[in-house]
Amino acid sequence: MAPSRWTQDFLAQGRRLVSWLPVGWGLGAIAYFLPRSEPGFLTAAGLLAVGLILTIRGWHAFWPRCLGLALCVLALGFLDMRWCAHRQAPMPALPSRAVVLSGDVRSVVVMSPRMDGDAPGRRIVLDRAVFETGVDIGMMPMRRALRLRLRDDDAVDLRPGAHVRLRALLRPPPFPALPGGRDAQRIAWFDGSAGGGYALGDVRVLSQGRAPLLEGLRERIAGIVQAALPGQSGAIAATLLAGETGGLSVGTRDDFAAAGLAHLLAVAGLHLGLVMGCVIATLRFAMAAWPWIALRWPCKEIACSIGLAGGAGYVLLTGAHLPAIRALGMAGLATLALLLGRRPLSLRSLSLVVWAILIVAPQDVLDVSFQMSFAAVLALIAGYDELRDPLMRLRGDGRFARVALSHLVALGLTSLLAGAATLPVSLAHFGMLQPWFVLANLVAVPIAAVWIMPCGLLALLAMPLHLAGVPLGLMGAGIRVVMHLAHGVAGLPLASRAVPMMPGWGLLLYLLGLCWLCLWKGPARCLACVPIVVALAAPWMAARPDVLIAPDAGAMAVRMGSVLAMGPVSGLDRQVVSDWMQATALPVTPLSGCAGGLCRVGSVLLRPDDRRDGSVLPPGDACRGVGLFVSQSPAREACPQAVAIDRFSVWRDGAYAAYAMPGGWRVVSDRAWRGARLWVPAPGGHGMPNLPMAVAE
Repeated sequence: MAPSRWTQDFLAQGRRLVSWLPVGWGLGAIAYFLPRSEPGFLTAAGLLAVGLILTIRGWHAFWPRCLGLALCVLALGFLDMRWCAHRQAPMPALPSRAVVLSGDVRSVVVMSPRMDGDAPGRRIVLDRAVFETGVDIGMMPMRRALRLRLRDDDAVDLRPGAHVRLRALLRPPPFPALPGGRDAQRIAWFDGSAGGGYALGDVRVLSQGRAPLLEGLRERIAGIVQAALPGQSGAIAATLLAGETGGLSVGTRDDFAAAGLAHLLAVAGLHLGLVMGCVIATLRFAMAAWPWIALRWPCKEIACSIGLAGGAGYVLLTGAHLPAIRALGMAGLATLALLLGRRPLSLRSLSLVVWAILIVAPQDVLDVSFQMSFAAVLALIAGYDELRDPLMRLRGDGRFARVALSHLVALGLTSLLAGAATLPVSLAHFGMLQPWFVLANLVAVPIAAVWIMPCGLLALLAMPLHLAGVPLGLMGAGIRVVMHLAHGVAGLPLASRAVPMMPGWGLLLYLLGLCWLCLWKGPARCLACVPIVVALAAPWMAARPDVLIAPDAGAMAVRMGSVLAMGPVSGLDRQVVSDWMQATALPVTPLSGCAGGLCRVGSVLLRPDDRRDGSVLPPGDACRGVGLFVSQSPAREACPQAVAIDRFSVWRDGAYAAYAMPGGWRVVSDRAWRGARLWVPAPGGHGMPNLPMAVAE
């Protein structure tokens, strides 16, 4: 019996089916985050058992075998994600008032000034912190890190490895600003962070421990760079050469983001490729200039191996961030393929690297850098697979004009493929559309490739000889050109347009559609356009909330047409307001029509500021026709016919979003959205107590 058309198409994929393994593993990891309560082990184990039975019993039947293998991969991804979540240290309870603490400095980050003319600030990451309070006497050192901003006038010499003591005000990771918003508590759970805060006094160094080699080297390089290049050009150079991003100002980040050049400020695959390219090209040219070596030694293999070693050193020097590690894995496979005479870049090599990353850290499937780099590299490899023949025909007989034109087209194509593939991911996470990204990258990437990064590498080599001034000056000149370009593009019409927040299902649908488009062979790949188009329309398909309440009820807003009408906001809620503007793509305007501490908007009654703690109820005529009552203070018995959200509501359940429905109001809280998960704290936001050791311990 001849196989069906579906079976023939499936078998025609051949080795490309291997590339779907990390997709299934990632879907299993995502499935762990979907339930509203912590999923048990037996569910995934049962799914794995069913998959194994289907695979073994139906091995001679094609579709049961494929279904069994798919279930096994999904279950293993789920179990891996569950194990990684449960092996994290519990979130500690931070003191709610100022506390004296001591700990070990892991790193010192120089931050941009808060205002023009101010001195740069500093932030330290503190390990093994111990609180000097009565309830914490005898506590074990914390297993999670604290990020503390130091006073601007604190000039104490701090180095990694030092044991310090200071007085600080701490705060745990913040609640999401709205249900379904960015979950900083989940990110902190997997990052090993306990929260942050700021120092209230000078830091006292108790002992100067031995600093980690790479951390100390990184700080010395950043100091040399910023001494030679003051201002934002030095901050960008320190980012590219040492991975120190604290000195980047908000204006610089905004300009680069609006121009579609934000990837130049994050050490990732582009920078690693430029470094390895410079090393390989220099070595090959040097060995080719020596005929005896060129005729006897495998110059290409030697140059690629040394280039990979140089790339690994660059990744370690810049902090070994996840995107750079991912790119280094791809570079390692490409180098191995060159040494073995195989094709250096392929979808299978990308799938192996992505699968290895997801096995080690499955939580990265939700990380924006992972999603953007995966989408960009996937689109580049698949795109050039399809366009290789037209590009070779464009190159023609190798004349200079044809070669230059082919390189220019390839450069524009690279920017277009990578930018188009990552644009929906950027919309989902940042809510901004940058239509001029191709134009900006067409100019900025070549400048970085032939000017900025080569000069930076020369500066690194010249630093031990104290001769880095000239190459750093040239590097700074190139950086200033890119900065002017970013600022100019950011000022173009429609350079950065806000769009509503894309729901999670839209982002998942887009990534699955992109995988189908790039990994599948044959006419059926065109079907991927359907989920991609639906995903791009998702921000406008999802309902936007009509009323938003901050996690502490300190800010509340009502959507009125094309603006968010908002009551008084304190400095502590500025980030919440920024997240609301990003999620709704609406500007903020002050709430009008307020009298006696009450604001009426349609059937919504707001009490944004109440100094009497709810002891005085709203008058009866103010509650007439009210369907939703939102109060910064306890609501008590006010407006009994309305749905009430007050201080106690947000204390229990976090931020709220309310939707006007034909039959009344639909209210969604952050706790109802996220459920009872490991990283969701108990009501009030308290973590596990830092209990002292028992006598037996």
